[in-house]
Amino acid sequence: MRETAELIYKDFMLEIRQRYAINGILLYVFSTIFVVQLCFGRIIDEKTWIALFWIILLFAAFNAVSKSFVQESSSRRLYYYMIASPFSVVVSKMIYNSLLMVMLGSLSLGLFTVFMGYPGLYAALFVPAFLFGSIGLASALTMVSAIASRTGNNAALMAILGFPVVLPLLLLLVKASQKSLGGPVGISEILTLLSAIILIDVVVILLAVILFPYLWRD
Repeated sequence: MRETAELIYKDFMLEIRQRYAINGILLYVFSTIFVVQLCFGRIIDEKTWIALFWIILLFAAFNAVSKSFVQESSSRRLYYYMIASPFSVVVSKMIYNSLLMVMLGSLSLGLFTVFMGYPGLYAALFVPAFLFGSIGLASALTMVSAIASRTGNNAALMAILGFPVVLPLLLLLVKASQKSLGGPVGISEILTLLSAIILIDVVVILLAVILFPYLWRD
């Protein structure tokens, strides 16, 4: 756990020193929402609001997480290989990217609400689905980023592998968001949807932890 904490701290310090990366993502989120507002104004139906919000968050996730392993040079990866376990490396990346995605998602939700209004989504379902969905997107794309970093065409491979991986989770998130439009939702339905989202998160994290050591040794 100490190795994991140190690696998370390292990623945080790198982000602070290379502010252009996170600033570029924030600019992308703001400009995308602003263009959507120019096109639609505040007159937008609820299902369109949901679709646009998750589209923006999906592409923000790709932009934020794609640099996880790509930004690491081969010499730095060799150094990490000698001092840290593959478990610590992949878990630290998933935790850091999950925190980053929750922050970006919260900022996107706030900006989207300011520019486009808020359709009155049922918070007891939408908020936990949003949080667990952000963690799932970050974890899945972290593993895809690790695979893409081993090839010469990182951006193309991220897009090719990333979308099929996150599609089941994205479908569940859209379904949960649409369910939350009708006001209060039954506790059994909330638990069913959240359990499915959490199950996908757990499967993705377990696969990353199991498979990453083989990729790390390559």
